[in-house]
Amino acid sequence: MDFIIKNIKDNALNISRRIGYLMLGAESSNVYNIVRKLTGNHYPRFHIYLKQQGQDFIFSLHLDQKAPVYQGTHAHNGEYFGPVVEDEADRIKQLLK
Repeated sequence: MDFIIKNIKDNALNISRRIGYLMLGAESSNVYNIVRKLTGNHYPRFHIYLKQQGQDFIFSLHLDQKAPVYQGTHAHNGEYFGPVVEDEADRIKQLLK
């Protein structure tokens, strides 16, 4: 699920902290890989590719149910839509108002 939040006067690291996510790294100079675990294990977890465009941020959110099956691949069992993902998007929007 993709959504945009406009006019955030902050950086990606601070935004990830404000919404309870951990930054895993940067995919490029303006795209960040952030996650929020749902249990004490690595999975399931919410996963966002956070893209910064000026003061606007584009969130590409999904729920990773389990780790990739084959080493070196990015394929996983993920949910991109549905009530759980929508609730998480709403939570993030409320926190960043």
